[in-house]
Amino acid sequence: MKFEGSSVVITGAGSGIGAAIARHAAAKGAKVCVSDLDGDKARAVAQEIGGMAFACDVRKEAQIKALIEAATSTQGEVDIFVSNAGLGQGEPDHAASQTDEHWNLNWQVHVMSHVYASRALLPRMIERKSGHLVTVASAAGLLNQVGDSAYSATKHAAVSFAESLAISHGDEGIGVSVVCPQYVATPLLGLSDEDAVSQPSLLTADDVAAAVVYGVEAGRFLILSHPEVQTYAIHRAKDHDRWVTGMQMLRAKAVDTFGSVQIENFYKLI
Repeated sequence: MKFEGSSVVITGAGSGIGAAIARHAAAKGAKVCVSDLDGDKARAVAQEIGGMAFACDVRKEAQIKALIEAATSTQGEVDIFVSNAGLGQGEPDHAASQTDEHWNLNWQVHVMSHVYASRALLPRMIERKSGHLVTVASAAGLLNQVGDSAYSATKHAAVSFAESLAISHGDEGIGVSVVCPQYVATPLLGLSDEDAVSQPSLLTADDVAAAVVYGVEAGRFLILSHPEVQTYAIHRAKDHDRWVTGMQMLRAKAVDTFGSVQIENFYKLI
């Protein structure tokens, strides 16, 4: 699926990876709908790239439907939908210490938002035998994020749902991609592009956006902005016990180095 001339909708696009994808898509000649929970941020990015803005809470199916309807009426049928909105908070104590509310929030944002978008878009995409669904998951969806079990569990579910979409609808003209970046200098981690300059393991949002645009246009299912993630995933598959032991060692190293498990500092350890 080419971006040029396409109608593109991106959630969580008021900053970070979503905003970077919006800029790259617009530069490719796409008509872009910038969506974010924060309407002001969405409008700022949309004004910058000449797109449209729409405030949307992706936890609510009715709002995702309204987003798609607004984009369709303004830009035409949605060709590429990038389900990018996400969050990360970490754990106050042990791996099950977060509240039910927090687990439910992760489930709604990291899984059900993709389901809602697909539920709204698939019938029309199948009918015209065209369209591309992009899920921005995480390397945690293939591996694990130490110190955030809710994030890891729901990102695994997001990857699995993307696989189901690809398996079920690939022969109906629907493209599916799942993006699994590792550590990225975004507001989610409280980091900026300057932080990525001296850290090879830390990419900028622009780096990830470039990988997403290339991967979608190349028709790739798994888009890895950090190629090393594939190596880690292979090690995990070959010997899961050994991989878990290695992750235990990484966690211990984080505690020794930083005094606690601080997610925003993990990129310094790899």
